[in-house]
Amino acid sequence: MKSIQKQLLLFMGLCLVISACSKDDDHPVANNITLDFNNTFKNTTITLGSSSGVATVNTSASNQTHYFSELKYVVSNIRLVKADGSEFPYNINDLDKGAFVIDQAKPRSLQCILNNIPSGEYKQIRFGLGVKSDLNTLNQVRFPAFYALAGANDTEMMWEWGSGYRFTKIEGFYGADNKVLSIHTGSTVEGTEGAYTQGVDAYRDITLDLTTHALVGSVAPKILIKADFDKLLSGKINTITLSTGTGMADNATPNIHTAVQMEKFVDNLGGDGSSDISGMFSITGVEN
Repeated sequence: MKSIQKQLLLFMGLCLVISACSKDDDHPVANNITLDFNNTFKNTTITLGSSSGVATVNTSASNQTHYFSELKYVVSNIRLVKADGSEFPYNINDLDKGAFVIDQAKPRSLQCILNNIPSGEYKQIRFGLGVKSDLNTLNQVRFPAFYALAGANDTEMMWEWGSGYRFTKIEGFYGADNKVLSIHTGSTVEGTEGAYTQGVDAYRDITLDLTTHALVGSVAPKILIKADFDKLLSGKINTITLSTGTGMADNATPNIHTAVQMEKFVDNLGGDGSSDISGMFSITGVEN
């Protein structure tokens, strides 16, 4: 009889362990979130190309046609806000783990996978367009993976003069005669080598409310983010007319960009941080 009772107790204990494990499996403490970027002109996904017969052509508010042959930008400093208002920072001080180069020519780069996000409901996402000033140095030792990615021949997201990273890199053509369009943005420095100070801070912080809460736990949700490059020339802040030349107001190629002209593009793409905190970005959906 005692032997049967012992066997029953062992069986009941085993069932409790299995039940507890099953409950833990049903409610994992963490899962992934995927950020899915769709780069568009208004509602049309951009196709890159070296001619208007191949590429997606857009017309700006100032009636200039333009299209892109190259389109890249950096996303970093990602923070996820829970339904209760608490914030989860995702490797915000580690460019190797928490920064991404979005490259329209590379479909895999358009999906950024955030690992080990604590389970819960998330209502908002915040991220940087570019790299915040305290990390914006070309540090090969501290962040070798991001340094290599940004400096690769087919990426080239570093300034040639070596002070920091490019935040956006756009190449293409504009106008009826297909003049060259080359718009690069990033923070600038002032002074002399060894004694540089901050010039224009081109980093912009983006805040987006999710269309529905992202439910992290038994599922790994996907957040769909649209980046509307119609805003490059026809933004909430500035309506820009492109011009090629050597004057201070000319803005179509980087060798003659002034910081004043560049900052207009920056404010259109990333917002001015006060009246506009979303720039060209919006949430089109959440897949739970």
